[in-house]
Amino acid sequence: MFDGRLETFVKVAQSGSFTKAAEELYLTPTAVMKQINALEKDLRVALFDRTNHGLHLTGAGEAFLSDARYLLEYLSRARERVREIYENENRKSIRIGTSVMTPANFILDVWSEIQSRMPALKIELVPFDNNPVNSVEILRNLGQHIDVVAGLYDDRFLKERRCLAAHLYDKKIILAVPVAHALSAETIIASDKLKNSKVLFIRRGWNRYIDDLRDQVEAKGVKTEDFEMFNLAAYNRAVAENTPIITVEGWEDVHPLLRPIPADWDDTIPFGVFYSPTPTKLVKKFIDLLSSIVAK
Repeated sequence: MFDGRLETFVKVAQSGSFTKAAEELYLTPTAVMKQINALEKDLRVALFDRTNHGLHLTGAGEAFLSDARYLLEYLSRARERVREIYENENRKSIRIGTSVMTPANFILDVWSEIQSRMPALKIELVPFDNNPVNSVEILRNLGQHIDVVAGLYDDRFLKERRCLAAHLYDKKIILAVPVAHALSAETIIASDKLKNSKVLFIRRGWNRYIDDLRDQVEAKGVKTEDFEMFNLAAYNRAVAENTPIITVEGWEDVHPLLRPIPADWDDTIPFGVFYSPTPTKLVKKFIDLLSSIVAK
């Protein structure tokens, strides 16, 4: 499959010397010369001008060098892909992406049953920085370095990120209120108490369930402002501005200076586990088992 003469040719072209190329390739100069001669014979062209002052590429050699480099690079990528596919198919562990806003604690509720059905399964936690670029790229490339990630979603979210979701449950949308805010002592916040005050909402278009809630509270006189995504920067902003921010149940420990408080609405948002549209057999088995457990 691989013609080693291509690598030899590139080394000779780069060094301009059979001897120097031989040293880099751990071959004898004679062996290098024989490979180049054989390559030129097969191609029926001279790749080098041989002079007393060294080797110089011919016009044909210059053109062939570009193609040879491309072929070697392409072959290298092909080898990496083959190894990656093989490793994925033979892996015995599921790699779960985790960050402050995408914890892996969902697995705790079902782990004992998963272990009873897949006793050889191992779990690897893969931390990542939940920034605007990563949040999209990781989901679009599930299966490469991370197999599954848990999070909030809607149909458009999944379509844009080209991934699938195994639905686990719906999370109640609540408020995270700075401890210095007047409403932080409330056990439940009535929408009327938010009238003419500001609440931070994730940008429109990110999730239709949150957009629906935003429409409801704005109709009641609540002022809303955007934040880009659910991350620590958004919660730090809420504390700095002493402003309530939309959040969901289960994120109580995200920021120590924010108190999660339910409101008088019943709006919820889907929560599930994201995975590739072309999962490995192990990931597919894990997702199918996870879905069956949750469906009970």
